[in-house]
Amino acid sequence: MNSESKFNFVKLWAWMSAAFIFPLIWVGGLVTTHDAGMAVPDWPGTYGYNLFLYPLSTWLYGPFDLLIEHGHRLLGSWVGFLVILLCIWAWNTESRGWYRWACLGLLGAVIAQGLLGGFRVVLDQRTIAMIHGCGGPMVFAYASFLAFAASSDWNRARPTLKANGLWRLSWVLFGATVTQLILGAQLRHALPYTTPVGFMSMVHLHLTFAGIVTLAVLGVFYLVRRPEYQTETKLRSPANALAALLLIQLALGVGTWMVNYALPWSETMPSLARYVIAAKGYWESMLVTAHQATGSLLIACSTWLLCRVGKRQSTLTSSRNSFTIPNAVDSMASEPTGAIRILETVE
Repeated sequence: MNSESKFNFVKLWAWMSAAFIFPLIWVGGLVTTHDAGMAVPDWPGTYGYNLFLYPLSTWLYGPFDLLIEHGHRLLGSWVGFLVILLCIWAWNTESRGWYRWACLGLLGAVIAQGLLGGFRVVLDQRTIAMIHGCGGPMVFAYASFLAFAASSDWNRARPTLKANGLWRLSWVLFGATVTQLILGAQLRHALPYTTPVGFMSMVHLHLTFAGIVTLAVLGVFYLVRRPEYQTETKLRSPANALAALLLIQLALGVGTWMVNYALPWSETMPSLARYVIAAKGYWESMLVTAHQATGSLLIACSTWLLCRVGKRQSTLTSSRNSFTIPNAVDSMASEPTGAIRILETVE
């Protein structure tokens, strides 16, 4: 088996791991929306059964709360299995040492998420549920990074960009999306003792960071179309994806507010005035969960942008080479092959 085929298998498991984490986040969002975290009161088993031996008909055709909670656990186990395969294959075929350790880090993050989910059930703690809800999208971003780092673009990209604002703006966007995730989790897992003033403060902060994310995405969308980036067409893909997701997320945000809290135009629109808020209705729960899941996609796409911009930053590559070139220069004084070693070091 040649090295290219081995690398492709690493890429396969990396992409599959990231791909299955997204539906895991979606189902976890449904668990939160329906307040089904305690639908199965024991852990790691399910009503005394082994997790994988619980009767199919009981949970598949049983109450919806049981379906999504037990399904969430099974899907989490499947993701863990995929990440284990990724680690095994990476440690046997991947030449990049940092990538092998990063795969182990992802496995540790998935295990930590599973333990947090279990502790949330055993201790019945909403605070742990909030931390668990924040951790899922971050694990998704981590897995997405490993998938991007295994892509052909990562290997083919060359450092052609000089220091510019796009790199800094990409980090601002990533930080804003993560902060927005934390604020959203605070709203979804609002504790019983949260005061009305505290809750409205979180709402205002959430709206403020929505504005920051919007401005950052628009800035990225504009910058990648400037003349200095005309040759770097690969940067447009994450920028376009971020712009599309932003439009979807803003619409979902308005819809989430309407089905949860208020209908601001009900006085002028009789059809809205007749609407009865049903937070756990089918379409209402799907809308709220889609808003959460799209936020996770925004973080993953921000990671995608960071990977593509970072691999093309000449300043980052120069910084790495500065630690190796002096050693190679010193070797020229003692060995006639020093010049060749410099070229090998730079490459």
